[in-house]
Amino acid sequence: MGVLWLDEVDKDDVPIVGGKAANLGELLRVGIPVPEGFVVDGKTFMDFIESSGLKEKIVEILNSINVEDTKQLEEASKKIREMIESTPMPKDVEEEIKQAYRKLCEEAGEEVFVAVRSSATAEDLPGASFAGQQETYLNVRGEDEVVEKVKNCWSSLYTPRAIYYRVQKGFRHEDVSIAVVVQKMVNSEKSGVMFTSHPVTGDKIAIVEAVWGLGEAIVSGMVTPDHYEYDRVERKITKVQIAEKKFMLTRGEDGKTVKVELPPEKARARVLSDSEIEELVKLGEIIEDHYGTPQDVEWAIEKGKIYIVQSRPITTIREKKEEIEVEEGKILLKGLGASPGIGVGKVKIVLSADEIDKVEEGDVLVTTMTTPDMVPAMRKASAIVTDEGGLTCHAAIVSRELGVPAVVGTEKATKVLKDGMVVTVDGEKGIVYAGALKEKKKEEKPAVVAQAPIITATEVKVNISIPDAAERAAATGADGVGLFRIEHMVLGLKKHPMKYIRDGEIEEYINELYKGMKKVVQAFYPKPVWIRTLDAPTDEFRAMEGGEDEPIEANPMLGFRGIRRDLKEEEHFRAEIRAIKKLVDEGYTNIGIMLPLVTSPEEVRRAKQIMMEEGLPLDKIEFGIMVETPAAALIIEDIIKEGIDFISLGTNDLTQYTLAVDRNNENVAYLYNEEHPAVMKLIERVIKICKKHGVKTSICGQAGSYPHVVEKLVRMGIDSVSANPDAVQRIREVVARVEKRIILDRLREKEIESIPK
Repeated sequence: MGVLWLDEVDKDDVPIVGGKAANLGELLRVGIPVPEGFVVDGKTFMDFIESSGLKEKIVEILNSINVEDTKQLEEASKKIREMIESTPMPKDVEEEIKQAYRKLCEEAGEEVFVAVRSSATAEDLPGASFAGQQETYLNVRGEDEVVEKVKNCWSSLYTPRAIYYRVQKGFRHEDVSIAVVVQKMVNSEKSGVMFTSHPVTGDKIAIVEAVWGLGEAIVSGMVTPDHYEYDRVERKITKVQIAEKKFMLTRGEDGKTVKVELPPEKARARVLSDSEIEELVKLGEIIEDHYGTPQDVEWAIEKGKIYIVQSRPITTIREKKEEIEVEEGKILLKGLGASPGIGVGKVKIVLSADEIDKVEEGDVLVTTMTTPDMVPAMRKASAIVTDEGGLTCHAAIVSRELGVPAVVGTEKATKVLKDGMVVTVDGEKGIVYAGALKEKKKEEKPAVVAQAPIITATEVKVNISIPDAAERAAATGADGVGLFRIEHMVLGLKKHPMKYIRDGEIEEYINELYKGMKKVVQAFYPKPVWIRTLDAPTDEFRAMEGGEDEPIEANPMLGFRGIRRDLKEEEHFRAEIRAIKKLVDEGYTNIGIMLPLVTSPEEVRRAKQIMMEEGLPLDKIEFGIMVETPAAALIIEDIIKEGIDFISLGTNDLTQYTLAVDRNNENVAYLYNEEHPAVMKLIERVIKICKKHGVKTSICGQAGSYPHVVEKLVRMGIDSVSANPDAVQRIREVVARVEKRIILDRLREKEIESIPK
């Protein structure tokens, strides 16, 4: 291998190219705007240290030190880095890197500036996502300088912070390699970080922080950024907090990164417009939806165009706990609550990484802004307080990951607080109090009659993708599962479904399906669980063992997927049915089978025939289809004649297919609108016809979590709404309000009719 272009790699290539490069390649594949570039893979580095005899020397040095001894750690790091940087790079590797850089320049018609970024193979993995482990070099130009910086990135695998981090995470040093990403530099006028969901609670609130110039200023915490919050359920900006951004980092005339002081009017100006925030959130939702988990996204804007330069999973979301409160005390400082919890201890002011030895177990670390080198001290601290930074800065991210309370952006902590002072830090409220405050005693409240649960005529169900989340989803009190997507479960298996079948291991595959399905069906019994048969596009299967024969499709969303695939690969469909039959035979009759991507009555007829051939008792369970194509919506009466019990509206696909908009394509994603009149007319038509024929109606698309859409659906007469787990209670309250309003409206109409003319 050696050098790979970013569009040649994806999320399954982490062992080869590291988390950063793999994620960038994956984002390119789903249409996210990512700057062009290439990656020098991790094998190249391993070959380099092995062929040069460096590997054994490095391991010997690292095995002889105590990482808790800062001096030993720093000396070992310095020695290893000097060894790597003084050893010549193999000529063939050097030439390959230069050729790739020249190709980037040829396409641009000039010698381009690039960012040279480390991508360690143990970086940006779930549960292992500390910020800034290895080094990044910005505004690099010229093939010789690119080669030099690649080597510097290699040596940065052995910075003190990286060595310490690996020991804490249990990675063996010899098992971790490093790849290096070389990307066209975005000379950003604006940049920042976005959490697609709240980084502590996981609520559907996107948090965007922004500064002028290059993003290094925000990630490092050198500048306190503007802070914006966007409610993804209500679809509106809910918070705009403008910070004073005293300077910015930008490219100087000599091509180097320079710090530029900003005039007061620019420093206090709002960085992002409403439309820019909305566009960022849309991109963030595409990324979160693709990965299936909230993301920490770095972005930049140059000449009005948004670029995504990194995305990694948020690893700091926690279960909500009862908030601890302390007694009232004298407030010394206020800032931004960046990591929840209460910390009490002696202040230790640390102005550089050289002073981290001052911090002892239980101290409150106070600094202008933490750096990756301070992580060992941050682990010991009872709390962290900084002058600068926002929710997305290094101090905030690492504090949340460590579970240490933190308050950032106080502006003057290092001046107001003094070494040895005892303080109490409230990381939830963003307050630093004088002295050691005691936990506030909970007041004994008079016993009250528990509030009765909200009962609605319209059922409120829940969507599930992961069987292990079933117990938590059931605890929401949902009226059942309106959509159980099995593709996430299947994609997590050790090999492609058809490989199980080709290898004669169909029973093993059936058992895997059965075990996953049972977790959900059992958790909700006797409430209904509608299981959607497999609906994964071909590109998602390709990375699995045995998936190399998957067809290459220009647009997999319109390709070989859903029921059309299952009826071609009939053995697979029969395996799904047999897994469901095992559950029915055990007495789990709370099951509904739902066919995806239906476009004709013939598909329904053939699927039912196969189910009956497999002995599935359709009289004991429910059978239905997804309405996610305009075809299904327009011929719904013909499909009903085939004998279905229910339909579920898949608004995500129905919107895409109706409007001819690929929501994963940034060129047209802004046109994606689930409330477009054409989409709403199709939905209304389906509900009306199904009611006439006694077929239950539901919705399981993203729109089922939007209160304003739910209100319209309830008025149309939909039987149930299936929402994401975090929206069930909110949607139930919306449904209850709408139902009451409908009753009141009808009563008023009758009163008006009874008034003598």
